[in-house]
Amino acid sequence: MTAATPAPRRREVTGAGVRLAVWEQGDPGRPTVLLVHGYPDTHRVWDDVAAVLAADHHVVRYDVRGAGASGRPSRRRDYRLELLADDLFAVADAVSPGRAVHLVAHDWGSIQSWEAVTRPGADTRIATYTSISGPCLDHVGHWIRRRMAHPTPRHIGQLLNQLAHSWYIGAFHLPVVAPAAWRHGLAGRWDTVLRVAEGVTPRPGHPQPTLAEDAVHGIHLYRANMLPRLLRPRRRPTRVPVQILGLRQDHYVGAALAEDLGRWVPDLRQHTLDATHWSALLEKGPVVARMVGEFVAHREGRVLPAASPAGEQGGRQGRFAGRLAVVTGAGSGIGRATALAFAEQGADLALCDLDLEAAERTAVLAGLLGATAHAWRVDVSDGPAVDAFAAEVAARQGVPDIVVNNAGIGHSGTFLETTEKEWQRVLDVNLWGVIHGCRAFGALMTERGRGGHIVNLASAAAYLPSKVLAAYATSKAAVLMLSDCLRAEMAAHGIGVTAICPGVVNTAITRTTTFSGLDGERLAARQKRVSKMYARRNYPPEKVAGHILRAVADRRAVVPVTFEARAARVLSRLAPGVLRAAARLDVGR
Repeated sequence: MTAATPAPRRREVTGAGVRLAVWEQGDPGRPTVLLVHGYPDTHRVWDDVAAVLAADHHVVRYDVRGAGASGRPSRRRDYRLELLADDLFAVADAVSPGRAVHLVAHDWGSIQSWEAVTRPGADTRIATYTSISGPCLDHVGHWIRRRMAHPTPRHIGQLLNQLAHSWYIGAFHLPVVAPAAWRHGLAGRWDTVLRVAEGVTPRPGHPQPTLAEDAVHGIHLYRANMLPRLLRPRRRPTRVPVQILGLRQDHYVGAALAEDLGRWVPDLRQHTLDATHWSALLEKGPVVARMVGEFVAHREGRVLPAASPAGEQGGRQGRFAGRLAVVTGAGSGIGRATALAFAEQGADLALCDLDLEAAERTAVLAGLLGATAHAWRVDVSDGPAVDAFAAEVAARQGVPDIVVNNAGIGHSGTFLETTEKEWQRVLDVNLWGVIHGCRAFGALMTERGRGGHIVNLASAAAYLPSKVLAAYATSKAAVLMLSDCLRAEMAAHGIGVTAICPGVVNTAITRTTTFSGLDGERLAARQKRVSKMYARRNYPPEKVAGHILRAVADRRAVVPVTFEARAARVLSRLAPGVLRAAARLDVGR
């Protein structure tokens, strides 16, 4: 908490038969943000987040039953989720009568908040919900059932991975052992656990002096709720807009648990923060506060993107709702298809193309899907122009969450046929354009510290040599290697990098591809012939866009698109000599 922040005002609220200690900060006339802590914490875990939010919000925190200064029931059944939800609504009614609150919760605070958010009519009392590292137990129960019913290798891997993350839950069900561990050693060393395992700097007031008793009483949370909800899950949909802040280094809650949330939450946005379970609040509190503040402002109408007709409360829906995607070369082909696919899934857009009119047309089409989209004319081969584009996007729409470096050109010619000028043109656009985009936007994304994803359009030509694609294949192979190198660097910042490698795709690039030694009518004839070949293949750019969205969602590294691209990728590893022999053919002539 900063020195300029007024001390929180304390009051008491009676929950479901339990006295709750409540703290308030900020102007009560502002939107109320209600913060709910997890296990084995108290309201103090929110100090950094509350200090930032209190500048323009009414911030409320409370110690949940069994923790800190609140009452401590001794019976296990008094820690059931329905009672915890009753406590939450009692606090909300007391501090914000007649006006819905914006709920933010962490760990077990999130689990009990899901109980409140999924109650019928909750949307009249809860305006938004931001969940950090705490799933709905009923949702998890259904998640487990679906994977047991369809035991694919991926599903089995997810189950085993989460089981490994959740080892401590079994320990908490052991009689005597868990309470004794907290009272006779673990509580006294909790600051060391946070420092070594979580990367949290020791600070006054955390861990709290009441940690041992808080932890012992909080064990009832697990024993009263885990098995009943996981074994007999209920259907728990909600109409409350939900924001999930996933933690990339979370040792307890796996990212896969959020995969099925779209079944239960129509109005959902998901972000990823490069943090551990506790460092998200104790080290990156201001970052979390900004993300919460943006979500609240959106819903309060202070920063309002274009409304989606499907959004029941004025919000956009879809897998990428609330995210900003930059797409270069967005005027046609894969760029336009990708932009519209992101718009359809809730993202807002910053678009650029050398053809401004085409980019503006894409922006108009995205607007019809409910997206806020702006277009710029940018030559991606011009580094300063890309830097200026990135600065304008950040100033106008914010730092992007996703960047798709799609702009590229085609060229065919053997090495000796290709002139220096042609080499320079291909490399300037296909390679340097990607470098400029990664550098300009990657710097903004790392500085923001909220993770993100960069997609670079390579090609099957990156690993499929051809004597008539010397410059083009070289530029795309460089993009593939650039992506591998960048991925290793950006991993520390929670930013994923994907290289997309399409094969033959029916786009306008064939109508503008240049051929060494050809001009005039001969060039036009060659372009027409190649365009017909690509049209007969009839693989549309919309399918490539679908692969791009899945790659971002799944954080895939390299994605070959089309059968020939996948086959060539396999051959490049198993039988590269076959591809080297095929490279001698005049394919494309």
